[in-house]
Amino acid sequence: MDLPRRALLLSALGLPLAALPLAALPLAARAQGGDPAAPIAALNTVLLANMRAGRAVPFASRAAALRPAVERAFDLPAILAASVGPRYAAFAEGAKAALLEAFTAFTVATWTANFDSLNGETFQIAPDTRAAGADVVVTSRIVPRSGEPIRLDFVMRNAAGGWRAVDILLNGTISRVAVQRSDFRSLVAAGDPAPLIASLTERAGKLAAGAKS
Repeated sequence: MDLPRRALLLSALGLPLAALPLAALPLAARAQGGDPAAPIAALNTVLLANMRAGRAVPFASRAAALRPAVERAFDLPAILAASVGPRYAAFAEGAKAALLEAFTAFTVATWTANFDSLNGETFQIAPDTRAAGADVVVTSRIVPRSGEPIRLDFVMRNAAGGWRAVDILLNGTISRVAVQRSDFRSLVAAGDPAPLIASLTERAGKLAAGAKS
């Protein structure tokens, strides 16, 4: 798969990376404790293993290996709520749970399908971070064998579960949450999450069957 398409997904990965030195972190991040880049580095390790294994390993096995790392790296409930918008709060708890499961499965399927081979790329996390209000931005780059690197900024937030990404910015500007917001909100315009659940489930199935997105 070509790098531009990979970069348009909510994804980035790295070769084995040393933890960022504490001194490189903004004071706000140090005060809250922990390394904002650590969940991304952990995700990178599993992604790289999946890419090396490639399609010789069944999709379901690669997705199962990846899911815990995705759930640790991303605040999926927060991303989903921001993408759906105000209607999300009015959904019944059972509907929220079903929607989150469909969104999680779709997110994991997207990463699994689009990072399924290694083609000479190298992947880097910048040795420093920057503050964005109460959040911290971790910058990474996908470096192809030839051509220009692609920058991905992970917007990290420290909540009860630790540092997790709440958005990804392509080349520092294009928000993944903003891109999917119009799609998600149109599907729940009638106040019913069922069409969005069905759409995410269908798209995850297509990815598992070999599609790319």
